[in-house]
Amino acid sequence: MYNLFALRNIKNSVPHSHSLPVGVHQQTRSLNSLRLRAEHASEFRNMGLKEEFDEHCAKAKTLPQNTTNENLLILYGLFKQATVGNVNTSRPGMFNMKDRAKWDAWKAVEGKSQDEAMGDYITKVKQLLEEAAASS
Repeated sequence: MYNLFALRNIKNSVPHSHSLPVGVHQQTRSLNSLRLRAEHASEFRNMGLKEEFDEHCAKAKTLPQNTTNENLLILYGLFKQATVGNVNTSRPGMFNMKDRAKWDAWKAVEGKSQDEAMGDYITKVKQLLEEAAASS
């Protein structure tokens, strides 16, 4: 049985596929099939994550008025990282304190993948909703 590295070396070094060892074509097709299935599974997980993220975005709008600015800024930063990616604007001036705080919250999570930011956002919303339910 050939490993993937050996298959690549064989395919790259042999100009005609008819001269490959018997069974390599089938193994190559099987590897390609597995790779495609893994890609589709990843897309399916991302679709489920995106739907859950959208659901928790709606739930975040129901957070109580007494939610701290610190927690709201954390949610804002995670939301922007999940939907836009890394910060793509310059930092607002010092007299624009609200936008500057929002920008800083977004910059604090820079480098997280969008999927990771979605997961963290969902977790934070769940935590805040649980805290709100416990305090009422």
